[in-house]
Amino acid sequence: MQLGRACESIQPTHRSISLERLAPPRGVERWMPGLAVLRSYRGPWLLRDGLAGLVLAAILLTAGMGYAQAAGLPAINGLYATIPALVAYALFGPSRILVLGPDSALAALIAATVLPLAAGDPAHAVALAGMLALLCGGLCLIAGLARVGFITELISKPIRYGYLNGLALTVLVGQLPQLLGFAVGGHSLLTELVGLGRGGLEKQVNTPAAAIGLGSLVLILALKRWRPAVPGALVAVVLAEVVLALLPLDVGRGVAVVGRLPQGLPPLAFPAVTLAELRALAPGALAIALVAFADTSVLPRTLAQRSGQSVDSNQELIGLGLANAAAGMFQGFAVSSSTSRTPVAEAAGARSQVTGLVGAPNLVAGVPTAALGAVVIIASLALAEARGVRRLYQLRSSEFLLSMLCFFGVALLGVIQGIFAAISVALLAFIWRAWRPCEAVLGRVDGLKGYHDVSRHPEGRRIPGLVLYRWDAPLFFANADLFRERVLQAVAEAPTPTRWVVVAAEPITDVDITAADMLSALDGQLHAAGMDLCFAEMKGQVKDRLKRYGLFQRFGSENFFPTLGQAVDRYLGRHRVTWCDWDKGGF
Repeated sequence: MQLGRACESIQPTHRSISLERLAPPRGVERWMPGLAVLRSYRGPWLLRDGLAGLVLAAILLTAGMGYAQAAGLPAINGLYATIPALVAYALFGPSRILVLGPDSALAALIAATVLPLAAGDPAHAVALAGMLALLCGGLCLIAGLARVGFITELISKPIRYGYLNGLALTVLVGQLPQLLGFAVGGHSLLTELVGLGRGGLEKQVNTPAAAIGLGSLVLILALKRWRPAVPGALVAVVLAEVVLALLPLDVGRGVAVVGRLPQGLPPLAFPAVTLAELRALAPGALAIALVAFADTSVLPRTLAQRSGQSVDSNQELIGLGLANAAAGMFQGFAVSSSTSRTPVAEAAGARSQVTGLVGAPNLVAGVPTAALGAVVIIASLALAEARGVRRLYQLRSSEFLLSMLCFFGVALLGVIQGIFAAISVALLAFIWRAWRPCEAVLGRVDGLKGYHDVSRHPEGRRIPGLVLYRWDAPLFFANADLFRERVLQAVAEAPTPTRWVVVAAEPITDVDITAADMLSALDGQLHAAGMDLCFAEMKGQVKDRLKRYGLFQRFGSENFFPTLGQAVDRYLGRHRVTWCDWDKGGF
């Protein structure tokens, strides 16, 4: 079960740090951001990074081994996927405290791709999973070098809020059974809620574990409230281990603990698979790369925006790709950003990538898993964006609904499905705004310079025989016919017979072939009725397109004006229209 992204990174304590954030790294540090962090590393950070690393080790490595089993691989390979990925991302990843590792969203894809090819051979399954990680890493690396990270710009603030709130809820619900000392099956919010309720009704709650878990929860909250400088997560984990050691043997035996974790890594090796197997792995690698990219694209962006930093989405892809490649070369499997463990690192006081490199597994062998559940729950609560969602509700209902769609999508369908559903709706809303944009007939309003929408200013005066019409969107295939209809409607509703139609074209940023053909037909229709079609304030690049289409010559260069004022002056002079304006400077 995953979490979302949250992180209030460190606020600058000196002006030089703030300026350093603004300056992009150069040279080797451009490709290895971890070196830039080490160069500017501050001594006081080491203690916080070290303490956060101790807490993180207990959660990260045990979760990695659990996800390895979910993917149909030996548990030890979860360790082999976790450590190399952390090291590679610490060097090549741009986000200071993003944690990479095995992920529940990838486990099912890895199992579905690898297990049918392995035919029951665990060693061969490990080789196939390693090659799958290499292929996935190669795809992410290519995407980063090709600079396709701009896709993350589709993730708007309402989507991030919905994502964070959805994941905060799912992680909280997923950790409650562990807090109470029992386990439930299922990988969705609904199944975990059912399992939680069944566990309570069937009295599966382990009283000593629940006491340790709830006590840890209260302690972390209390320290966060009254002693925020104290690392509450670490204090709670240490005290939980001490309390468990002091319990009578027959009582403490029923409390689950982390246990001793294996040490070391296997030798670096290239996975041995056949060419036919390589081809069979390719579709799965593409699917895993897309999921990992989608999952990783949200968390770094949220971390950066919360801390006032910029985000390099392309370098994130490169870091993700090299992390997967490293995991694949050490008998690991595909990884992505850990949306449940990154907030834990932040809550534990992490300051840099050094947190991911710190780990003493045997020091956490006796930690009760109920205490770890409390740590993750506190981290999930820190993710919630209630204030941001309330602001959306107050200021823009459509973006509030989009955030709610993402929230329910992530909570009920899953992270990837929820994000894609919200992005799809956001794109549809954007297309709708371009399809049915704002448009206006313009007139002169006494006391105001320029020309203004007469629907908003009914007192606005219209120049006899002249229709000034503004269209606030690109002209393309979907709205071309609507543009034509609205222009003809403006002509039909004009208070005097129309001689000129002047399109205020400054907001029009593009004209495609369909719209160009529509403009040609509209010009012919107006010309046949004794009217001229003119344009004012059209951008140079749009004029270039009309020249390429042959429309500039058709309309004539004399029908294009730099400003609306010049178009009006030309009309008044040519047709000798009597017009009293309040201030000629307004033109």
